[in-house]
Amino acid sequence: MVWEQRWHPLRREWVIISSHRNERPWQGERVAELERSLPPYVPDCYLCPGNVRSSGRRNERYSGVYVFDNDHPCVSPEAPSMTAPPAPLYRNSPATGCARVVCYTPRHDLTLAQLPESEVLGLLQALQAQYRELGAQRGVRHVLVFENKGEVVGVSNPHPHCQIYATSFVFKTIELEAQTQAEYLAEHDRPLFQDIIGAEEADGRRLLVRRDQGGALSFIPYFARYPYETFVTPRETRASLADLSGSELRDFAVVLRETLIRLDNLWRMSFPYVMVLHQAPTDKPYPGFHFHIEIHPPLRKPGLLKYLAGPEIGGGNFLNDTAPEEKAAELQAVSSVHYTEGGEGRRRAAEGGDG
Repeated sequence: MVWEQRWHPLRREWVIISSHRNERPWQGERVAELERSLPPYVPDCYLCPGNVRSSGRRNERYSGVYVFDNDHPCVSPEAPSMTAPPAPLYRNSPATGCARVVCYTPRHDLTLAQLPESEVLGLLQALQAQYRELGAQRGVRHVLVFENKGEVVGVSNPHPHCQIYATSFVFKTIELEAQTQAEYLAEHDRPLFQDIIGAEEADGRRLLVRRDQGGALSFIPYFARYPYETFVTPRETRASLADLSGSELRDFAVVLRETLIRLDNLWRMSFPYVMVLHQAPTDKPYPGFHFHIEIHPPLRKPGLLKYLAGPEIGGGNFLNDTAPEEKAAELQAVSSVHYTEGGEGRRRAAEGGDG
């Protein structure tokens, strides 16, 4: 049992770890766990090759990664420039920027974890190009790349894709991380994330995937806010995905892919998550900023969500009902081969409990 507070050095906040609470009686809502068999192509899917989207535009008959401007963007160069002035206390400005959709593959029935290593690498190369292109646009300060996966996190279309928001402001979490890492570098003369990596490697219990002499690794951090929350990071401090060398990017693709496979293999299901690329803003240099991916799976057990309630929404601090060390051990124990290809996972209630 782990029952303690742990300091999150990137966010400068406490996380309460109370693993005994994961076994508390539960009579609330459960989410559906059914795995649906999907076809490789769906005629009315607005992300499949050659299909017409809601805007009336038609997708190219693409065969690899496909990027297009979002038909329903939250930010856009076409945002109205004149808005009514608010009360003196408040401020507003046009929601300018660019929103794009990135389809990973023409296959409707695959996920990122199921793509071959070469296609994962190709996707990362495409995202490098997007970061460079959008970050160079006038007025863009930040390029946020994220994937919402699974119906339980609100995704209506299972076709594998992510989104990009290029905005005139820096998203709050990245802004805080940039400030924290710059101040740590100035005070200690070394990057904060290097000390995080060093601490995780010295402990070893929470490491998931690590390339021998390679340039990337993944782990469940000591201060994880979600059960199975996972960081994927290059070993060297790089400000963004676009700053990784060719060999570093190849290592990163291998580690990311195996990490996602292990999540899927845990309960032999397509594991839902919110995955976010934490990259430095693009408006100026950000000393000490260390690019990494954070994966936030919403399930704490099969069919049971990690609900955000009073402590998180009302209080602003997370309560994690699981121990990061225990969750890492579960992921370490599964195969690195996807279960749809014969890899072994941690069986559900019949072979070892509820997760």
